[in-house]
Amino acid sequence: MFYQENMYEALRFGDVLRGFILTTPKIDEPIGVAEHKDYIINVSLPAFSVVLSPCCSIRDKIISLAPLIQLYGTFFDNPYFEKDLTNINRKMIPEQTVSPQIWGEFPEEEKQKRLQEGLQYALVNLFVYERHDFFPNYTIHRREHTRETDYYMIDFRHVYKVNCDKIITPENAPLDCKCLQLSIETRKELREKISSYYGRTPEEDKVLLES
Repeated sequence: MFYQENMYEALRFGDVLRGFILTTPKIDEPIGVAEHKDYIINVSLPAFSVVLSPCCSIRDKIISLAPLIQLYGTFFDNPYFEKDLTNINRKMIPEQTVSPQIWGEFPEEEKQKRLQEGLQYALVNLFVYERHDFFPNYTIHRREHTRETDYYMIDFRHVYKVNCDKIITPENAPLDCKCLQLSIETRKELREKISSYYGRTPEEDKVLLES
């Protein structure tokens, strides 16, 4: 079960909300202390956002969110993803991380390297939300065909902060904006994947840590 049927009267990590604006600053380069530089603040109202603050950190008029966005059409080139788009949320064997065509084009050395790594996430920055009646359908255009879907996803690179005077604690918050709550199992998957996203060790650090 992806979503919990009976929602708590509180905001939780992974909840789907509506009504929160998204702001994104855009600059050409960092702004120096003594320099004047132009910048743009893009403001939009996503149809839905997802809570990415840990449950115990939803307080003090601050919350972290990420907008729900449409899937990439390339997901449907991979039969393992197409079978169940939420497979993207979990670790998988190396052959399942890419389409059969791409796997077949890898040099044998690359295949062996990936096989030695074992189970892994294919798209470490993405988490797919299962379809729901709340979500509008949209069309994905591919060269061979078009496809209708109402699955959405979040990208951990798109996390942003909102200051909201009514968010005092998870329970003392504007709960009328809450649309969906993840099941305990799904919330665990989200927690594990975002932890993996932030917990990756760079190759140059591995050399020093393993020496």
